[in-house]
Amino acid sequence: MNDTQTTEHKRILVVFPHPDDEAFAAAGTLAQYIELGAEVTYACLTLGEMGRNMGIPPFASRVTLPVIRKEELRASCQAIGIQDLRMLGFHDKMIEFEDQQLLDDTLLSLLHELAPSLVITFYPGYSVHPDHDATGAAVIRAVRQLPPAERPTVHCVAFAIGHEAHIGLPDVHVDVTAVLEKKMASIRAHRSQFQAAELVGSQELTAADIQLRFGQEAFWTYPMDTQH
Repeated sequence: MNDTQTTEHKRILVVFPHPDDEAFAAAGTLAQYIELGAEVTYACLTLGEMGRNMGIPPFASRVTLPVIRKEELRASCQAIGIQDLRMLGFHDKMIEFEDQQLLDDTLLSLLHELAPSLVITFYPGYSVHPDHDATGAAVIRAVRQLPPAERPTVHCVAFAIGHEAHIGLPDVHVDVTAVLEKKMASIRAHRSQFQAAELVGSQELTAADIQLRFGQEAFWTYPMDTQH
């Protein structure tokens, strides 16, 4: 982070659809902001209850997974330092089919309540999973309902194949080396998902692996004056 990024944003709203999105996408950035005194609210739309990963060896079932993922999410937020977690109760793998007005109004209500100067979400159309794209699109719609002078900056995560050909290179780069321990604790808190991602087990990552894979986070500032 540069000096502007470390001091400018004191109230941050994070909007992702699934438990563990925050861990892999932005845990380091959020931990650094919190260490600098920022207040972070994480609005998690679903509990990831339709996820296929049940742990290795399996310790969850379709019935117990929502409860397990809820507890994993709380542990992840604790590792990062997030004290304000909002579980919004939408349906996993169904964000694109939810009542759009309800979704937008829910997010707009959070924007009015919190008045964040920064929102972090997925880049709509360039984030692989339909839930990711639909969440990002809903955030952009909600922000655009605010008067231009009241709109927060929106930093987006993108990782679809070939996305940089369409949206360019990320303009925000964050070195999270100083908080890697917190980021890895956040990731590992999502035990049901972390193991399935082959990050632990027979091939435990070395310190060098962790630094290379997780030491940097990148975001795109969403161009609110465009229509895409």
